[in-house]
Amino acid sequence: MTSTHTECTRDVYDREGYVVFRNVLDAELIAQVDAHVNWLRAKHPDLRPENLGHWLVKEDPFWVRLVSDDRLLDIAEQFIGPDIALFASHYICKPPKDGMPVLWHQDGSYWPLEPMEVVTLWLSVSESTPENGCMRVIPRTQHTGLQEMKKREDVASVLGSGMDESLVDVSQAVDIVMQPGDVSVHHPKVIHGSEGNTSSRWRKGLTIRYIPTTTRITDVKKHVSAFHLRGKDAGLNEYNEFPKYVAGAHMPFRGCETWA
Repeated sequence: MTSTHTECTRDVYDREGYVVFRNVLDAELIAQVDAHVNWLRAKHPDLRPENLGHWLVKEDPFWVRLVSDDRLLDIAEQFIGPDIALFASHYICKPPKDGMPVLWHQDGSYWPLEPMEVVTLWLSVSESTPENGCMRVIPRTQHTGLQEMKKREDVASVLGSGMDESLVDVSQAVDIVMQPGDVSVHHPKVIHGSEGNTSSRWRKGLTIRYIPTTTRITDVKKHVSAFHLRGKDAGLNEYNEFPKYVAGAHMPFRGCETWA
């Protein structure tokens, strides 16, 4: 389900549990995002590229600049309103040949949010196809109650857990094929996952979890990447100050001097 017209996106999202926006970010910025992935991998060689997670955001001015881009916030506003905060963000980059799968799950089952008003934007940094492990969604499952996510040791996976697969009708799965700069939006209850990457190409993507400022983060340990990005602060959460750019400590990017 693809939309480029704001008047129909909410209808598609409410019906299917997800929607895709094409050509949201320009090629120059996407090239910087790709460079950021490489910079993070070099800085954190101990982490698999699927696990460049939210604990890295707080001190990273480019990451905060990216998730606060008005083009992304304008999309988020269509789903959660004008008062927007970042809850979490996570690069899931699957290397060629051995990129790990993401088992079937519902995002909301992992999150300490009250109420569960949150939207995920998934930014495609590289081409994302069935061959390199694109996201797969089971449409219209956003009305399913949140299920328990169970630890899985029988298969290596990004999350290390997943839902009871007897509850997943895989025959209904839709592959979300995307190009660099495309953005998919999905509901916190919609069932989704992805296969491993067995191709010779990288699959790079960034998840961005936006909440309205009227949603409370109930576990203080999960405040680590919380930033107030737009509109009014309802006073329910503690937010980080925007990080300052320091030459040599951070990846240089266009406009970084305004973050110093």
